[in-house]
Amino acid sequence: MKKLMVLLLLSIGLLSFSLFCDARPVSSSASRPVLAPQIHPVVVSSPVLPPQNQPAVTSPPVFSSTMAAAAAVSPGSGVTKTVHDHPLNKKMLIALIIVSTALCAIVSFLFCLWIYRQKKSHCSDPKKPRRGSTDGVKGLSLGPLLGKFGSMKMGNKKGSVTMIEYQLLEAATDKFNESNILGEGGFGCVYRAHFDDDNLIAAVKRLNCERQDAETEFENEVDLLSKIRHSNIISLLGYCIYGETRFIVYELMHNGSLETQLHGPSHGSALTWHLRMKIALDTARGLEYLHENCNPPVIHRDLKSSNILLDSNFNAKLSDFGLAVASGLQKSNIKLSGTLGYVAPEYILDGKLTEKSDVYAFGVVLLELLMGRRPVEKMTPAQCQSIVTWAMPQLTDRTKLPNIVDPVIRDTMDLKHLYQVAAVAVLCVQPEPSYRPLITDVLHSLVPLVPAELGGTLRVSDPASTRNIKSSA
Repeated sequence: MKKLMVLLLLSIGLLSFSLFCDARPVSSSASRPVLAPQIHPVVVSSPVLPPQNQPAVTSPPVFSSTMAAAAAVSPGSGVTKTVHDHPLNKKMLIALIIVSTALCAIVSFLFCLWIYRQKKSHCSDPKKPRRGSTDGVKGLSLGPLLGKFGSMKMGNKKGSVTMIEYQLLEAATDKFNESNILGEGGFGCVYRAHFDDDNLIAAVKRLNCERQDAETEFENEVDLLSKIRHSNIISLLGYCIYGETRFIVYELMHNGSLETQLHGPSHGSALTWHLRMKIALDTARGLEYLHENCNPPVIHRDLKSSNILLDSNFNAKLSDFGLAVASGLQKSNIKLSGTLGYVAPEYILDGKLTEKSDVYAFGVVLLELLMGRRPVEKMTPAQCQSIVTWAMPQLTDRTKLPNIVDPVIRDTMDLKHLYQVAAVAVLCVQPEPSYRPLITDVLHSLVPLVPAELGGTLRVSDPASTRNIKSSA
């Protein structure tokens, strides 16, 4: 646009100059003094003859005009010729005025158009929060993006993630009505949100960021999830900043968290043995992506059953990445964080954090799936017992192992498979990190135990069992 305006201005200048040159008088002597020629008097001695006898003169008009000029001034003096405007010069001047006016109008229009486009592009830039709102609302409308989160491409910075208007979230959650609460976390609640324009139901996590820890976790999660796209990791749809409150919008997981399924009102009744193995396999796949495919590797640092979410088909996805850190980049004085019962012993005692810390937490989740018990249970008001301490002696005893399995799935699995899963869990919760397997090895151990219909390689021979798997999923 700027280049076009410069070219137009140059064109106007050139055209004006050419028209001005054309409008000037033809004779160059009109504006400078001209010396009169030296005229010598001519004596005519013969009498004037009648017209019929007068001899022919070659150019009498020139001679007479010269003589008239000579008679008016003395020899050698300068005279100035006055050239009267020709009608053609007036026409050229009028044409010049019209063309200049038209070009100025065009340039003014283009300049106004350029300013308008600059303002419009500035207002629609998703990386710049909109200003001028008295209530501090920031963000853009979701538009058609929310309905296409499955194919949405995220950038590698928070600025490239969709910002959502606060009023839109407020309307979608019915002003954050308590009836829409899906769960609670350390810094706030998660709400069910229905966006009418996109006919989409999503989950909105509301964070009170008066404390710096909450603000840090918010920024960390948005930044990390904006870089990750995996079928076993929760999808980020957008975020919103409103005063001291932060909001993160995710895809909705209709079956809630694994914790709710295992320890809620249903007590795991909807989770068959094969579904539990599928959930364990999906969780291992999500962790493997973080540990092996991210660069640098990512340590979740807060893996637990409440952060494993289940969709309508019981596909498991990891969530809540506020405490996640990059492997090898964490500081030695990193703040100890996590949930009691899932935190690896070396992290509690020495502050040592590696991918093996996630493997320990995965082993605790695997024990929850096997036994249907919470990771930490109160024995007395002043004494608690972890599931690892309680189960370890019985996990290695094949005679006792079937008796500690969750009654909901007891006697519904092949005992060989039960022994194999118990062995994997024992390895994952070893006190010494070097004794624990890599999550990739865990994944390979679980794949043969999950039916092919649920993402594994196990072939279920009983048709009735296959039907039950499909119906439950």
